[in-house]
Amino acid sequence: MPMLSRTSNRFLAVLFDMDGVLVDSEAFIAEAAVAMFAERHEVVVKAADFVPFVGMGEDRYLAGVASQYSVVLDAERDKQRTYELYFDVIRGRLKELAGASAFVRDCRRRGLKTALATSADRSKMLANLEEIGLSESDFDATVNGLEVTRKKPFPDIFLEAARRVGVPPAQCLVVEDAVMGVQAAKAAGCSCLGITSSFSEVALRTAGADFIASNLTEYERSQTAPQR
Repeated sequence: MPMLSRTSNRFLAVLFDMDGVLVDSEAFIAEAAVAMFAERHEVVVKAADFVPFVGMGEDRYLAGVASQYSVVLDAERDKQRTYELYFDVIRGRLKELAGASAFVRDCRRRGLKTALATSADRSKMLANLEEIGLSESDFDATVNGLEVTRKKPFPDIFLEAARRVGVPPAQCLVVEDAVMGVQAAKAAGCSCLGITSSFSEVALRTAGADFIASNLTEYERSQTAPQR
C-alpha cells in the first residue's frame, strides 16, 4: 500500500524522535526514575513529576524533578543507575507504537532518507531499538543525546540529523511526540508531525505541529484515504 502519498513530494527525509514515536516507553523510564530516586536518595517522587521534562533527554529529565524535591544529584551516577533499572524494566515489556517499524522501512523503500534523532543516550537508543526489532542499520543516520550539546527545544539535534542525511531542513519531516521536540523541529526549519502519545493535540498544535496523528498507522491511513 502506498504511504505518504499526499506529502512525500514535499519531503526528501523523515527524522524520527524515538521515545513516544517509535516505542511506548514513557511509563517505563518514569518507573525506573521513580525507583532510582527511592533507592539513591530515599525520596518518593511521582511519575507525573517527569511529564514537563519529556523529550529533553535524561539529564534534564532527572534534574528537573530533583530540583522540585531539593535533591542533589550525582548526575552521571544517577543517570547510569536509572538506565540500569530501565533496561531491566523494559525486557519483554517494551512495545513499538502502532506501525512504527513498518513506517520506517517503508520510508526507505520509497527513497526517503531516514534518521533517528533522540535525546536519549546511545545505550538507551540501542536497547529500545533491539526490543522492537529495529537497529541502527534501518536508518540512514542516527543522532543521540550525547552527540549534541544543546538539547530540545533547541534545534541542534534535528539540524545535525538533516546534515547527516544530506537534506535541507525545509525538506525534512520530523516525527515528534513532545512539546519541546515540536518546538525544536520548527526552530530547525522542518515540518513536524505530532504524535499524541505523550501530549494532547492542542498542546502539540500550539507548539507548532503541522500534522497530528495518534500513531504512524493512523498517519499512513490519513495519507492513503481517498480525498473528497
